[in-house]
Parts: sequence; structure tokens; C-alpha cells
Amino acid sequence: MHYEILTLFPDMLDNYFNTSIIGRARAKGLFTLNTNDIRSYTKDKHRRVDDSPYGGGFGLVMACQPIVDCIRDVKKRLNGSVRTIYFSPQGSLFNQQKAKELLQYDNLILLCGHYEGIDERVIELEIDEEISIGDYVLTGGEIAAEIVVDATARLLEGVLKDPECYEKESLSDGLLEYPQYTRPRVFEGLEVPEVLVNGNHAEIKKWQAEQSLLRTLKKRPDLIKTDNEEKKKC
Repeated sequence: MHYEILTLFPDMLDNYFNTSIIGRARAKGLFTLNTNDIRSYTKDKHRRVDDSPYGGGFGLVMACQPIVDCIRDVKKRLNGSVRTIYFSPQGSLFNQQKAKELLQYDNLILLCGHYEGIDERVIELEIDEEISIGDYVLTGGEIAAEIVVDATARLLEGVLKDPECYEKESLSDGLLEYPQYTRPRVFEGLEVPEVLVNGNHAEIKKWQAEQSLLRTLKKRPDLIKTDNEEKKKC
């Protein structure tokens, strides 16, 4: 998998993608990633990349020319399938299923907006899909780009030690993960459930499945509802 991130602030991203599991995977070449400074593509003599919106209103809008030129220049360098994504509150909500779906592409181009957003014509000309990471507003799309890279890259072969690391975790099967415990067995009067220390693997698996369902029903019943709705559509 190869990622191209288009941003006005490439320095914001460097530390994250060189740290921890994702940083080690990148260093090993399990995925590749470039950051592209949109400002370097502007033809404005003052290096502006934004302007006041037509029709009035507060804030500034990122202009077409530098973004479109940046996207097209990046695409020239890529081989294989490409998906160009813009992070926007108007996009579909990003989830684990979407992360899996994005693995079908060889390249992801991730556009990070700022200010009041981007000129609509950029979306019409160059964007394949808009994605939202939640119903709130951020100052820019860089955090969203980090989330999408992290969520997809960790599913690539070799990034985690074993596929079970992500196959058995929260949301991998549409449910929340069961409770996890480690030493000590008793902490401030709270004990690890007996089933987890009795050595009966069949009982442990049964307990984990039950707890996963119960936890989802209690904390995220919307996940159960969504799953049932999807099955009705099939």
C-alpha cells in the first residue's frame, strides 16, 4: 500500500508516521508514504492558496489551482489503482469496514482541507470519495489522514505480529472486544474473572464471545442495529 497525503502542513505528520508500530512498519517498507505541500504548487506570487468565498461569509476557501495541480502531479507518479479521498463532515463515516475496503487499492491519495474547506470544483474534478471521521469540526484534515493510514496500514501483512491481533479486536466482527486483564490477579480488591485462569480454553472462548455481545449491547447498541439493518438489505 502506498499513501500520498496532500496538506498545507507536512511537518504535522512526520512525527506520527515515524513512531511506534506504524513507524516501524514504514521503516521496514511494509507500506510507503509521501507528504506533499500544496502551497508549493500555487501560482500566486504571494504563495496564497486560499481566497474569500463567493457569496460572502466568514473565513477563507482553499482554491482550485494549487490543489488540482498537486493531485494531478501526484497521480503521474503512481502505478496501479488509485483512490482519491477528501476529508469532510459531508463524507461517509469512516469505520473498520471502510478501512478493509480501502485495502483493495494500491494507492490512496488523502487530501487534507483547511479553513472553510475547498472549492467545490476540486471535488467534482478530482475526488473519488469524501470521508468523515466523526460529527465534529477540526481545524484541518491531518488528524483524519493519520487515522485512515493507521487503521488501514495495521491490516497489512506483517505490520502486526499475527492476524489474530486485529481479527479478534473491537469492531473486527462488528462487536466490541471482550474485557482484557493482566497481572496482578487482584488489584485493589478487584479480581480477574475465574474463567480466565482455569485453563479451560473452550470455556474461555465462550466467555469472551458472551462478554463481547453483552458489552456491545450495553455500550454500543447502535452497532447491533446497524448490523441487522445491513443484513435486511442483502
